[in-house]
Amino acid sequence: MSRTRTAMLAALALVAGASGTAFAVVPGAAGAAAVAPCTVDYKVQNQWDTGFTANVTVTNNSAAKSSWSVKWSYAGNQKVTSGWNAKVSQSGAAVTAANESYNGSLATGGSVSFGFQGTYSGTNAIPATFTLDGVTCNVDGGGPTDPTDPTDPTDPGGATRVDNPYSGAKVYVNPEWSAKAAAEPGGSRIANQPTGVWLDRIAAINGVNGGMGLRAHLDEALRQKGSGELVVQLVIYNLPGRDCAALASNGELGPTEIDKYKTQYIDPIKAILADSKYASLRIVTTIEIDSLPNLVTNTGSRPTATPQCDVMKANGNYQKGVGYALNKLGDVPNVYNYIDAGHHGWIGWDDNFAASATVMKEAATSEGATVNDVHGFITNTANYSALKENNFTINDSAGGKSVRESKWVDWNRYVDELSFAQAFRNQLVTTGFNSGIGMLIDTSRNGWGGTARPAGPGPTTDVDAYVNGGRYDRRIHIGNWCNQSGAGLGERPQANPAAGIDAYVWMKPPGESDGSSSAIPNDEGKGFDRMCDPTYTGNPRNNNNMSGALPNAPVAGHWFSAQFQELMKNAYPAL
Repeated sequence: MSRTRTAMLAALALVAGASGTAFAVVPGAAGAAAVAPCTVDYKVQNQWDTGFTANVTVTNNSAAKSSWSVKWSYAGNQKVTSGWNAKVSQSGAAVTAANESYNGSLATGGSVSFGFQGTYSGTNAIPATFTLDGVTCNVDGGGPTDPTDPTDPTDPGGATRVDNPYSGAKVYVNPEWSAKAAAEPGGSRIANQPTGVWLDRIAAINGVNGGMGLRAHLDEALRQKGSGELVVQLVIYNLPGRDCAALASNGELGPTEIDKYKTQYIDPIKAILADSKYASLRIVTTIEIDSLPNLVTNTGSRPTATPQCDVMKANGNYQKGVGYALNKLGDVPNVYNYIDAGHHGWIGWDDNFAASATVMKEAATSEGATVNDVHGFITNTANYSALKENNFTINDSAGGKSVRESKWVDWNRYVDELSFAQAFRNQLVTTGFNSGIGMLIDTSRNGWGGTARPAGPGPTTDVDAYVNGGRYDRRIHIGNWCNQSGAGLGERPQANPAAGIDAYVWMKPPGESDGSSSAIPNDEGKGFDRMCDPTYTGNPRNNNNMSGALPNAPVAGHWFSAQFQELMKNAYPAL
């Protein structure tokens, strides 16, 4: 399957002294050995019905330059609409790309890359001739063999983006999390598992309290990569008014601080990811956990509504923030954006299912983003929903009642995360997302093993007894989400585990708290949510049940040894 992207950033600044550059010879001059004064590699990165993005790399084989200008002309009706890493202008069919202030130096043997987005109709032929400062260059490479498939793997000039970034790749092991896991008794059994890197505040970009920042993680990822492929998993998580229905994970930005989110958070992250040093990594970004579904389920006249969520629905800053992140990060050719899509126990009901997909489409087409900036979606992030319930299905009946009528299922159309993720993927495609999107499922804490795991179905005389006796998910209520007692590690991270699923991942690092059991002052903007208090008797979002939370928990994101030990004890598959 091929995928398209609307704005693929060249992201390759200046590569000085590239002595290994491959030089093209004049077409038709078979066997010619002379080095051209310059070479141009013009690649159509992605192409759709009315537009395309291209990447241009020019190599200078003449005297060093302090500034440069590349020119070409189109034979068709192509029009450049925006560019990056160069000042790109067009007059008629003639296009000029001049250096920016930061990349004017071009050494002998050095290369520089830039990119642009354009429109066209009919054909989108590659220009025949390029010049560098008035000197004609020979063209290296070209567009894809099939112009409708810019990721054609048979064409060496095609884009390198893959359908599933996890296929054939290792996944980054965060050394900071790994060290904490290894320090726990028995923790060495899972310390080498890959987990997500959470950028949950502006300070996390450069590192907090002497910890690793984004560049340090990417540098370490390059070391782990070796000669193979490697995925780095980043959690983009700092929206204005973040987590309007859960105080434990509130953020540092107020509801109206969308500009600060853009300029002080997303823009610096993009600048780092676009560094050519990291172009060989496959960077997976999971975009704004637990945000968009709040606009459906926790607003208006619903009993679960909160004033904070009403504010965020009214000001549109969730959609704007997600759209801006998708647009900017989607510009980087080796970034794969996955939007958070809640979980089955949140948006699996009829009232929430299609409406949530619609809100996600609104976000993905705001602030310059399009659905082409979305590679897929992730469900169950930092949650506990069982991957697959084998002891009952939504179509079963017991005691003369449908499983949907049980108190646990409560008319939801899904009983587990795998069936929900596959169905929601189809709904997203129906709503207008690309048919090639893939799903991720966070299995870091949904194993529900140990001695409490049922071996078979419950009694068939009563539907509640049938469901409760057979369900793996042992939470008191499916709305409980904070540091759940009895939870265990789930399926280990793996690629292509089921139809439509790109990977099972551990996006939430096991052992990191969901929130504090009591109020703890902190400088991270994180509040105290009673759902993290084991004595709390609940609210409408968990049908006024006990919270099921573990006691003595620290602030969200901090290490929680007791939880880590419980997750290992109840792992399924067992450790």
